[in-house]
This record gives sequence, C-alpha cells and structure tokens, in this order.
Amino acid sequence: MMIVEGLSKTYGETVALSDVSIDFKSGTVHCVLGENGSGKSTLVKILSGIVTPDSGSIRFDGKPLPFGRLRDLIDLGLATVFQEVLIAPDRSVADNILLGLDGPFRRRISKVERKQLIEKVLDTLGARQLPLDIEAGKLPLASQQIVVIARALARDPKVLILDEATAALDHGDREAVFQMMERMAADGKLVIFISHRMEEVMRLSDDVSILRSGMHAGSFARGSFTAADLLAKMAPPARGLVEEGTAQ
Repeated sequence: MMIVEGLSKTYGETVALSDVSIDFKSGTVHCVLGENGSGKSTLVKILSGIVTPDSGSIRFDGKPLPFGRLRDLIDLGLATVFQEVLIAPDRSVADNILLGLDGPFRRRISKVERKQLIEKVLDTLGARQLPLDIEAGKLPLASQQIVVIARALARDPKVLILDEATAALDHGDREAVFQMMERMAADGKLVIFISHRMEEVMRLSDDVSILRSGMHAGSFARGSFTAADLLAKMAPPARGLVEEGTAQ
C-alpha cells in the first residue's frame, strides 16, 4: 500500500499541488483523473522521484519513500512510464528494454537470462514480433512506447505508474496493456493509471481519485460512481455556487 499525505508543491506563484492525500491500495488499478493543470503530472513526478515536494510524505508498505531519488525508488520496486516516449533511439530494441538493469561495469544477468526476460515481457504485451536488433528509433511511435512499457515490466515492479502511457497506442496494443494492468492488480501489485479517456477509467479502475486545481477532490471505489459523477467532480464549481457557499 502506498499512502500519500499532505503533498504540496509550488512553482513560484503557481500552486501545482495543495495538501494532497491519497491512499493507493496494492492489488488495485487506481486511476487518477483531472483536467489539464489539475496537478496530475506533478503528482506523478513526485511519486517517480523526479520532483521533490515542498511538504508532505509518502509511505510504501509502511516505510517512508525518499524524495527526488529516482534510482532508489526504482530499486524499491517503482516503475513509471510517461506519455512522452523515452527511448535511446540509436540503441537496439533489446538494449532499450534492458536499459538500467545492468551495473556500470558488468551485466547483472546472463545473456540467456536477458533473452528470456525480453521474451517474457514482450509476450505479456502481445509484442513478441518486435525485431530486437533494430535501432529503437526506427520503430513506429506506438511500437517505441511498447518498448518503454516493456522496459518498466522488465524490472518486475511492485508499483507501475502509467502517465497517459497508452495515448500513442492503437486499439490492439492498448488492449494488451489493459490486460497486463489487470493481471498485475490480480497478482497483488499496484497500478496507478493516469488517463483522460473516461471509457478506460470506467473499465479498469478499482479506485478513482480526482485532482482539481491542485487539490484532491475525492476518491471513489468501483461501483460507487458513474462517468457523470467523475466529470462533475473534475469541473471547477460555478462561480455563483462558490459565492453562495461562502456567504452561508
């Protein structure tokens, strides 16, 4: 279980997150929804160790997580796939999938184990047909993103964060990724899924959290919400309603 408590982050006068607290349960797909500027990207960057918050804490399996230390979080079992396709274009597909697994001076896994691991993660994504020796930059964009997702899976993460990571995929690839997410949750792992596609959220989510203007607008369990409920929570309150509520 990952417990986020009181995360806040500002950039100058811009408030990206304000006192956000969310419980992410293991064995679930937890979707995070919000309009542009709601704080989703900042939350993901903090969870991934890229950004350090101004205040707040994160605990995973009862232990505090370090802020701003990407390598430490990877070693603890967290993996993130961003919307931007982050590959090493001049290196092979195989090298990209295994990127970061080897030490600075020697390989941590044997050649045979490397091949088996690559085949396993590509099978998981229904992408065994990908040519392993071609430079990754020569692949279509959708295939490049599959390589990035395969890289995350190669680390056998306890927590997989997907930040709009299916946006570049076609229908078949998205379906394979969705099935992978469902299997991970069934195996007791946590998948945090950022998406703007309501049909994906309604299908996949065990829990949904809404961010609005940098604040946590509520979390909801499967079966307790409709798409209309979520959209209403995402939208800022009408000015007249705010004024009326303040007057009371």
